[in-house]
Amino acid sequence: MKILIIALSGIGDALMFTPALALLQRHLPDAQIDALVMYRGALEIYSSNPDLNKVIHFNFLEEGAFKSLKFLFQLRKKYDASINVYPSNRKEYNIISYIIGAKKRAGIVYLRKNNGNFGYLNNVKVLENDNVHNVQTNIKLCEALIGKKFNDEPPLEYTITADETVSAQKYLNDLGISTDELVVGFHPGCATLKNHIRRRWEPEKFAELGEKLIKDHSAKILIFGGPEEKELKNKICSLIGSDKANVVGAESLTQSSAIMKRCNVFVTNDSSQMHIAAALGLKVVAILGPTNQKYIYPWKTEHKIISLNLDCSPCFFYSPKPLICNRTDVEFKCIKELTVDMVYASVIKYL
Repeated sequence: MKILIIALSGIGDALMFTPALALLQRHLPDAQIDALVMYRGALEIYSSNPDLNKVIHFNFLEEGAFKSLKFLFQLRKKYDASINVYPSNRKEYNIISYIIGAKKRAGIVYLRKNNGNFGYLNNVKVLENDNVHNVQTNIKLCEALIGKKFNDEPPLEYTITADETVSAQKYLNDLGISTDELVVGFHPGCATLKNHIRRRWEPEKFAELGEKLIKDHSAKILIFGGPEEKELKNKICSLIGSDKANVVGAESLTQSSAIMKRCNVFVTNDSSQMHIAAALGLKVVAILGPTNQKYIYPWKTEHKIISLNLDCSPCFFYSPKPLICNRTDVEFKCIKELTVDMVYASVIKYL
């Protein structure tokens, strides 16, 4: 059996499919399981995964319609089954799966905009459940595909090699960070598409938290994020003081993740870095505003979720609609009124 995992929606989504992938490989040891990814970070995560035979990387956004169609027809009818990882509630992903033309096309029946996004093109279906974690939904999708019930729920899988660990240690040595010092990692960014930038805790609050941890606990602060978040990271570093905090400069996601493993605590917005921290087994303090916590809490790792739990929350579910706030008092109150003291109180419980 030849199976194609279609993981185009993002780095965190690709990572949250890895437990289902491990179960799929365990129950179908003779199957050829490949993955199709669009983002380079997802390519890095999947390239080190032992449960995949091959990872195919193609950037549909950059290549345009003609080259994308030509590429898809090269894959047509080569697979017995395909799986659109959850969440991927976009018509483009369902069309891609349909063009590839596997006899079995597994996908979620979304509670919002499913038909408008051509969800009916899939023929192996699982109904979305807003009370279930993304990992568990992906597992249910694989169960439906092969007609077997799985008895466990593995952790996320992201392999950091010994060479990358050695390189990370050298980087930390160059920063003057010793093995017995307290290191706290920050990820102040998150996705920006569809107004998701409004899910970010303010950089000034990250900076104030960093100053407090340095003053009270002599912490070393490492600030993580992608190249597109360079300005944000530098701003927080300058507010804290560049002699007290460091922006992690790494050439790849895997190099950054190897350095991240050194953190005693990781403070993060709802982002792919939150899921990477969970995959690395870190203690995670997750700052969540409008997102449905049941979807994305840090999987199988110690964590604390910082949320106001307002009566209007959650308001972000998996839909193609941009993120909006309907409150009349404070727009995005769920994130704006999360205080530094609330986050600090959770961080120090892990120190």
